[in-house]
Amino acid sequence: MFETIHDRMARLPREGNLRWIGLRTRRLGPVVAVQTVEAIAGKGLAGDHRASRTGGKRQVTLLQWEHLQVIAELSGNASVTPALLRRNLVVSGINLIALKGRQFMIGNVLLEGTGPCDPCSRMEEVLGAGGYNAMRGHGGLNAMVLQGGVLRIGDTLRVLGGEEPAQD
Repeated sequence: MFETIHDRMARLPREGNLRWIGLRTRRLGPVVAVQTVEAIAGKGLAGDHRASRTGGKRQVTLLQWEHLQVIAELSGNASVTPALLRRNLVVSGINLIALKGRQFMIGNVLLEGTGPCDPCSRMEEVLGAGGYNAMRGHGGLNAMVLQGGVLRIGDTLRVLGGEEPAQD
């Protein structure tokens, strides 16, 4: 049987796990870590400044837990915290870029990966000179909330079948 690249892209080796949740209560404000949060369909996370708008492809930002140490090493820092990188959700165990163009569940919340979450110029401030480049390729994923619910630390991330992943 011949296997295509699309077949390989559709197959993920395991489920992921929600490790951290952060809310940015105002633009450029501090990030507050929480244990649970309500995800609102079409908006984002309750209490996050981005949820004050409706629509858009960047309702929630995700970062890969495994990349925290990589970013720290590339930026010359001993460690890097999720709050410093200003993302909403940090997950482990699954390659986030594989979720681009795919629908996935975290707990009972349905999300759709809309594209890479590129670093912003603030990374130079928080990580030091070269921080922007340290984050390139490790910035995570933007997503839309399709079905709301409550997210909790420890929730499982699972990809829904049947969706064709976006082409690179």
